[in-house]
Amino acid sequence: MKVLVLGPGGREHAIIRALKQDPEVTEVFAAPGNAGIATDVKVFPVDAQSPNAVVELAGELNVDLVVVGPEAPLASGVCDGLRDAGFDVFGPSKAAAQLESSKAFAKDVMAAAGVPTGGSVVATTEEEAAAALDKFGAPYVVKDDGLAAGKGVVVTSDRAEALAHANACFTASSQVVIEEFLDGPEVSLFVLSDGDNCLPLTPAQDFKRIFNNDEGPNTGGMGAYTPLDWLPENFVDEVVAKVAEPTIEQMRQRGMPFIGVLYCGLAVTAKGIQVIEFNARFGDPETQPVLARLKPQSGFASVLAACAQGNLAAGTKLQWEENYAVGVVLAAEGYPESPRKGGVLTGLDEVESMADVSVLHAGTAANEDGELIANGGRILSVVGEGASLAEAQQKAYAGIEKIGLDGGQYRTDIAAKAIAGQIVIPTAN
Repeated sequence: MKVLVLGPGGREHAIIRALKQDPEVTEVFAAPGNAGIATDVKVFPVDAQSPNAVVELAGELNVDLVVVGPEAPLASGVCDGLRDAGFDVFGPSKAAAQLESSKAFAKDVMAAAGVPTGGSVVATTEEEAAAALDKFGAPYVVKDDGLAAGKGVVVTSDRAEALAHANACFTASSQVVIEEFLDGPEVSLFVLSDGDNCLPLTPAQDFKRIFNNDEGPNTGGMGAYTPLDWLPENFVDEVVAKVAEPTIEQMRQRGMPFIGVLYCGLAVTAKGIQVIEFNARFGDPETQPVLARLKPQSGFASVLAACAQGNLAAGTKLQWEENYAVGVVLAAEGYPESPRKGGVLTGLDEVESMADVSVLHAGTAANEDGELIANGGRILSVVGEGASLAEAQQKAYAGIEKIGLDGGQYRTDIAAKAIAGQIVIPTAN
């Protein structure tokens, strides 16, 4: 099987690594990729958001499957163009991708499907936004209705800050979503679907804020770990039954079957599982540690192809290593507001040679001298694997500490609360 992976980041690098270890896969290509991906597979400087350009490339390469990584190509209809041209595509149509590209649409689907989620108001004016903030009270949750690369959400106890974010969102969109705050630890669960059947992966927890102790502005994610020993028994089965399956069925009823990854962003609250948001693709940075634990014989490519073809067999399972994985993101100086590009990266070869440690590139490029440089906000992820969560964490940090980048920054507390047994699920009064 020949596979083309679309996207430029760490999530795509992780997908490519997982596909390359699959015995069924003969060749993997990437577009546009990055400097790290280019050391693993052949890359093509094609605009992944252009349906025509992607269809042309897929035809030239004669691929059997196209896997779409980021949200932007999904929202621009790349999957539709590929399907119309006769290619098998793992990723939702532009219509189905509205589960991510419009928070208001997602809330409407959840309401119709009976999916547990917090209360919300869609506001179209400053007055409506102010009224919604007062309705729910602090902490205030304000979400840009459209795509914002994981940074369009503000959670704050400052009403003025919340209203200012709502007004900022109005400059790019006609509406903003204001929600009830969901109190409880957050969990990410990826669920693969062929439009009818569901196949969950292993739950992960990511860290959105730039600084330790969840302080500072939101980012695209500064690290993640998996699995989560503190979750209730049968958590995954409950999410599939109460969240994923009803959502997939509702999308089918609407004539927009969801094929690809339904990313369920969840809060484990005193009232039980509540959906914070849906995404329509693998999440970054959770994908890196999640796929690191996937056994080569799992048939990852065949499962993605089955989803693309609409014939994922009920009861299909993937095989996982009996271990833990922790991913830590190295970000550029100034991230997330104004990341500084051009800094030279050092120490990567030494890290790649370490046992149970891998480096997955995101914002990297090569300069004229052939040196790897920072070329984005989040530069790379270092993933450590171990027999315990503490061991996996130790290996991830042992790796990232060897990487040099002037002004580079990373959190030092990824998975720390889980290791210390400090994650508490609220209980009903």
